[in-house]
Amino acid sequence: MNHVVFFRFPSLDHAREAAARLRSLEGVVPTLKSIEVGVDELRSERSWDVCLITRFDSEEAMEAYQVHPAHQDVVAYIKAHATGAAAVDWSA
Repeated sequence: MNHVVFFRFPSLDHAREAAARLRSLEGVVPTLKSIEVGVDELRSERSWDVCLITRFDSEEAMEAYQVHPAHQDVVAYIKAHATGAAAVDWSA
């Protein structure tokens, strides 16, 4: 299962902090197969601020990631600061 999320934040500082928190999940959430996080560099009108790409062995593995306490801590920060989000999920 592939999970991609785009986020918008009110400032570059918020985007960088969210990216750092997302990266901190690597090696912490057992069902997380891989994670990539990027902060947009071009800052164009159509850009999102942060892109998250995660991969899991199954939908159930992704669901376990969603409720993991470390992920929930990151979600709390993002919910408090993000001004928008969009996601796409698909099986390989």
